[in-house]
Amino acid sequence: MTARKYSVAVVQGGPSTEAEVSRASAKSVARALTSSGHGAVRLELDAFLADSLRTGGYEVVFPVSHGAVGEDGALQGLLEVLDMPYVGSDVLASALAMNKRVAKILFAAAGLPVAPALEARRGADARVLAERALRDVGERLVVKPCSNGSAIGVARFDQGVTAEALAAAIEAAWKVDDVVLVERFAPGREITCGVLGTGAEAIALPPTEIRASKDAFYTYEARYAPGRSEHLCPAPLDPALLARVQEIAVSAHRALGCRDLCRADFVVGDDVILLEVNTMPGFTDTSLYPEAAGVAGIAMAALCDGFVTAAVKRGPPRRNAALPLPK
Repeated sequence: MTARKYSVAVVQGGPSTEAEVSRASAKSVARALTSSGHGAVRLELDAFLADSLRTGGYEVVFPVSHGAVGEDGALQGLLEVLDMPYVGSDVLASALAMNKRVAKILFAAAGLPVAPALEARRGADARVLAERALRDVGERLVVKPCSNGSAIGVARFDQGVTAEALAAAIEAAWKVDDVVLVERFAPGREITCGVLGTGAEAIALPPTEIRASKDAFYTYEARYAPGRSEHLCPAPLDPALLARVQEIAVSAHRALGCRDLCRADFVVGDDVILLEVNTMPGFTDTSLYPEAAGVAGIAMAALCDGFVTAAVKRGPPRRNAALPLPK
């Protein structure tokens, strides 16, 4: 029996620093869906999206938008208002994962290992915050926007930092986000682990070690410029450590209430430190999630087909009938 094929709206772009990454991901996803026999059309995340979705006859939506509006629950809320089934995490899980400060609180509550951090909100005195971070968090630090991805706006100080330099990094990150985290630097290997959650139980894909010898860390350029980074999948970890990374990745997926897919990022040194979870990881030609799925024996076309099929089976969000007012 031939599996049914669907008309899929692949949503891309949006008002985010990661919009071009999203468009590259959407192109790959649409190509994979088309190769599986689906009808895939790429739509831009803009003011006309609702009309396009309402009138286009689409049966399911595959949101491939990264960052603000597309990955933080806003787009997911629109799709729920339109009563359309869609791939990926729902409104709440998307919002929780996008906010690194809130996600860290939930990870810690679930007993998962995270690095200490200080919150720095725009409008505060950056120098005062820098001095406090050096006193309370440590001298080796990472500055990162709270609700942004692809390492945009991130500064890393692994050899110690002055209050002046740290304050300047905080102010630079405020240009990307109103809330910034100043987190203790965790030395070690950069590891990422995808989670596939379309079945009854979420499973971890083979972890990947990322080596970016030309960059201080896994920067925006290292992520998306061909040949700028090396991906070792499965990561060359001893079996016990590899299993530990996979266990934490699945636990983080559950702690946030993610569905279908996510990718958890780690630093593995003396301990395993969970950094963050991406509810819609990249699907570009250099992206980690589809690469790890391929190592697990799941080709890109089958991967995307599985997500669409799961979303259709799940259906639109549940609706309850309105209760009459008591008389």
